[in-house]
Amino acid sequence: MIDSLQALIAQTGPQLKLRWLTPEPDALRPLRGENPQHARRSLIGSLNCIHPNRLQIIGHPEQVYLAGLGSTAFAETIDRLFADCPAAVLFADDIQPDATIRDYAERTQTPLLGSPLGDQELINHLRYFLAHALAERKTVHGVFIEVLGMGVLLIGDPAVGKSELALDLITRGHRLIADDAPRFARIAPETLDGTCPETLRDFLEVRGLGILNIRAMFGEGAVLRTKTLNLIIDLQPLDRQQLDSIDRLTGSLTATNILGVAVPKIIMPVAPGRNLAILVEAAVRHQILRIRGYDAGVDFIDRQARAISIDRPDPPGVRR
Repeated sequence: MIDSLQALIAQTGPQLKLRWLTPEPDALRPLRGENPQHARRSLIGSLNCIHPNRLQIIGHPEQVYLAGLGSTAFAETIDRLFADCPAAVLFADDIQPDATIRDYAERTQTPLLGSPLGDQELINHLRYFLAHALAERKTVHGVFIEVLGMGVLLIGDPAVGKSELALDLITRGHRLIADDAPRFARIAPETLDGTCPETLRDFLEVRGLGILNIRAMFGEGAVLRTKTLNLIIDLQPLDRQQLDSIDRLTGSLTATNILGVAVPKIIMPVAPGRNLAILVEAAVRHQILRIRGYDAGVDFIDRQARAISIDRPDPPGVRR
């Protein structure tokens, strides 16, 4: 869990060439801060004393700005910077903080960090890393698999055939991400990223066969570490009355809310003799067309409407 400055540096320090410009603090330095006001602040950003970031980054533009201030304005700016209790101040482009900044850092016990990388490169890397590390997460029961480039979550009651269907899809060239307990993280307002817990990775449990190692059986190309969730397919053994209630033109497309993101969901009836692997592939292709703006049901209705208007006889007294 990335909840402290030290943990962030341990994870990203080697890649971003981060180093301590002041002694590393003995106590953990919380990224979000203990003050409730700190929790609402942006975590990473260029020097900003109006809307302060928890990790303030000073690059060449900020250095030029500070150098152009008069002595009084400079002192006020630095005083405001450290009065906001940032988790740390990071100097990009190998910039060395002057004696005034070092003195403020020592008095407020604020860590100073340095890196040879540019400020925007640091911001982009750190924001991307923290978006994944601090994202909301939820575990959903089902099998998460990539079909035709789309992340598909197979759900349904126990013993409905999710794992058998996943195995059938894998033999057809699709890839397993997670069985039983895929974990989803909201990494963007409308994006859910799905992964597999380390202890379950590569494994698929099939009733009657036990635990299968998909990577060992089918090779590296049969598994995937992470994928964006695009579609949910709910396998349900429906009776005749339930089947008749499904719209014959539009199917059973609805949406399921996961971590505040509406994910398209299709209810797929399970019955003897139905080739579910082919139906899943068709459902994914159909959803891809919907995303591109084409709906076969709407097209079908439009064609029928045009055909009816052409074949309809003219009212009496109307000449063509």
